[in-house]
Amino acid sequence: MDFERLNTDRKELQRRNRGLGLAVGALAIGQILTLVALLNVLGSERTVIVPPTLNKSFWVTDEKASGSYLEQMGTFVAWLVLDVTPATIDWKKDVLLTYVEPSQYGELKSRQEVEAERLKRINATTALALEQLVPSSTGQSLVIRGRLRTLVNGVETANEPKAYLVEFSFGGARMHLKTFKEVPYGTR
Repeated sequence: MDFERLNTDRKELQRRNRGLGLAVGALAIGQILTLVALLNVLGSERTVIVPPTLNKSFWVTDEKASGSYLEQMGTFVAWLVLDVTPATIDWKKDVLLTYVEPSQYGELKSRQEVEAERLKRINATTALALEQLVPSSTGQSLVIRGRLRTLVNGVETANEPKAYLVEFSFGGARMHLKTFKEVPYGTR
């Protein structure tokens, strides 16, 4: 028996075993890192919801949306409510009601119908010139500031600074309009 040859073979096997052990260790660490990353992603699912027009990138989670999404949806809602003529108010009201929170549907529908009747009766047109948007991701709301111009029979009757609060809520994996109301102009 050749002791020298056996000793060399034994050392070669030990070296291979160390290499295989390091490879198995690296694979185990990779598996653990993958598991940790997967567990972090599981709780933070983001759903992509497309607003009527895309101007900026945004994100939406199960409970809230980014400020840029609030700005886009808020300006769309303001356009539906405030930029109206006797000819457009009915279809804009119907589009708006598809975004309204179910608990607020009846109240907002009644309010919009009364406003539609008033605008048609006096032949009025309103238009909002946006000046500032102040989103709040934590409150899921947006304050819109601008000048509301009102024309009756083609004659300007008002052009004054106004501010509106638009609040959103989540339900059924969808963002709903919760509140749209006028607030004092200096409101944040």
